[in-house]
Amino acid sequence: MDKQRAQEIVESIAMINVNYHGIPVFIKAVQDGNETATIFPLDSMNHEQIVDLEGLEENQLF
Repeated sequence: MDKQRAQEIVESIAMINVNYHGIPVFIKAVQDGNETATIFPLDSMNHEQIVDLEGLEENQLF
């Protein structure tokens, strides 16, 4: 995922479905100066981690 789209998702009031290597996650923040984001799995909100943006994928609902 590119940094611009990740930031749009963070700022959105809608819940946008995002996966990190197939695991549903919430993007908490996009880091300034690098290509990473702070996320947590939806089923484990206490497991916050910093990951590369390239591992994030937006799910398109049809």
